[in-house]
Amino acid sequence: MATEELFREDADLSSCEARVLLVDAAGVVLDRTVFYPLGGGQAGDRGELLLPDGRVLQIADTRKGEAGILHVPAPGQEALWAELQPGQPVQARIDVARRARHRRFHTATHLLCALVPHPVDGCSITADAARLDFHMTEPLDKDVLNAGLARLVAEAHPVRHRWIGEDELDANPGLVRSMSVQPPRGHGRIRLLEVEGVDLQPCGGTHVGNTADIGGVFVSKIEKKSARTRRVVLGLADG
Repeated sequence: MATEELFREDADLSSCEARVLLVDAAGVVLDRTVFYPLGGGQAGDRGELLLPDGRVLQIADTRKGEAGILHVPAPGQEALWAELQPGQPVQARIDVARRARHRRFHTATHLLCALVPHPVDGCSITADAARLDFHMTEPLDKDVLNAGLARLVAEAHPVRHRWIGEDELDANPGLVRSMSVQPPRGHGRIRLLEVEGVDLQPCGGTHVGNTADIGGVFVSKIEKKSARTRRVVLGLADG
């Protein structure tokens, strides 16, 4: 049993028709979904499941489960949740505004990786902020990074993904920048995210289609987390 992950191919999709595969104490598994589950440092999507009779089940989080992608209902939804049955049709709809912020932040972290050429040993992407922890000892200059981010956004680099075989990744280990999160294996292929002329690395998250779509992004904080770790926190200019 598995969920078809529509968001992997098209991050613009905001809704889809689906059928319930499984309902248990943890949440609801669908046969297909536009909801991105927590993973790779990116927060899971929120949204709703629209039932055939017009009632709405609010989804507070999305996570990976053994049987497929788990849509976690919001508190207070227990009665409606319990009514769902396998095979029942629903319409899955994400919180578009929240997803848009995830996409902007996640793409911005790829620009930051291009500006700071060191391994990443921690990552977090939410609707409120994004951060990367770099394995390095030298100090970072906030003004220099902000100027670099502004330049890469303004240059309007296309952003796209493609799939490669696991053997191709093994032949190019330098593609992997993260020390803490390794690309998932066992499926025969790896998803590569490319910011044209800027960055290329394995990534399963959701992104904008062009760096210009990131809009105003800036370094809000740089911290020395340890002797060999520098944390960079990003914010969006529109709050």
